[in-house]
Amino acid sequence: MALMGDTTSRILRLLSLLQTHRDWSGSELTGRLDVSPRTIRRAIDRLRELGYPVHATSGVAGGYRLQAGASMPPLLLDDEEAVAIAVGLRGAAGSSVAGIDEASVRALAKVEQVLPSRLRRRVNALQTYTVPMAAGGPTVEPDTLIVIVQACRDLERLRFDYRSREEADTKRLVEPHRLVSAGRRWYLVACDVDRRDWPTFRVDRLASCVAEGIHFHPRELPAEDAAAYVARAIASTLTRYQAVVKFNAPLRDLAGKVRPQDGQLEEIDAGTCLLRTGGDSLEWLAAWIGWFGIDFEIREPVELIDYVRTLAARLQHGAGNGTAR
Repeated sequence: MALMGDTTSRILRLLSLLQTHRDWSGSELTGRLDVSPRTIRRAIDRLRELGYPVHATSGVAGGYRLQAGASMPPLLLDDEEAVAIAVGLRGAAGSSVAGIDEASVRALAKVEQVLPSRLRRRVNALQTYTVPMAAGGPTVEPDTLIVIVQACRDLERLRFDYRSREEADTKRLVEPHRLVSAGRRWYLVACDVDRRDWPTFRVDRLASCVAEGIHFHPRELPAEDAAAYVARAIASTLTRYQAVVKFNAPLRDLAGKVRPQDGQLEEIDAGTCLLRTGGDSLEWLAAWIGWFGIDFEIREPVELIDYVRTLAARLQHGAGNGTAR
């Protein structure tokens, strides 16, 4: 087996691999780097000397894992990762996560200090020609988000106090599935252990969120994905009218015009699709559906069907039979 000549290059490549997955077997690392097991062990020892806590286990199922340490060691990033982090930190200044704006500014200063000029120009261009829209809203504690995502990852039950929109306080035990970001709000999709249903929880309404240390087998979410599930839940709880509209056009013709928070599109066949949406106003729903400029058929609710019929008659009467002057 050929040995890599440059020790520094070998260590950097090893670090890059350890940062991409939680566990690596010794044979996987030797194969990826084309070195001997002894060379891998020496490189691991060198990483430990540099402050990287690499844990090793022996046996058939043994291997190496890069663990969290007492301090933050340097990270190895490629160009795209570095740009993504810089852009994300700039956007975090207006985040809905409490206290993250000041920390993001400090972190951004450190990242941009070491960015090569070619990458710094890309980040600056994005910042210069991107204008954020200021928006208020509730904030969540970053520690709460961390507890939730770790519980999702580790399949560990969560217990927390929850205040509903009606100001009712309950204690909940859930099996977390996904954390969904919708604008400036965060939602937890989880299976309620006691009620055996799949509610969505506004994270800013959670309190005393802790992982129970009890693991579970994941259940199947009653939806295609968590984002669509949250979008439907928001529409059903925050709007007065729920509408189902058939459009005589392929789904792709509307896909770019309907955001997840606006509604969900379903393909019927190659030439038609279905839109499920909601609104507090029949007037607004009628105007929005007509705005697409596509022939449609309202299937529900009855109130919207009646309103559009009345509106159509009024518009036809208003147009009259005369010619435009």
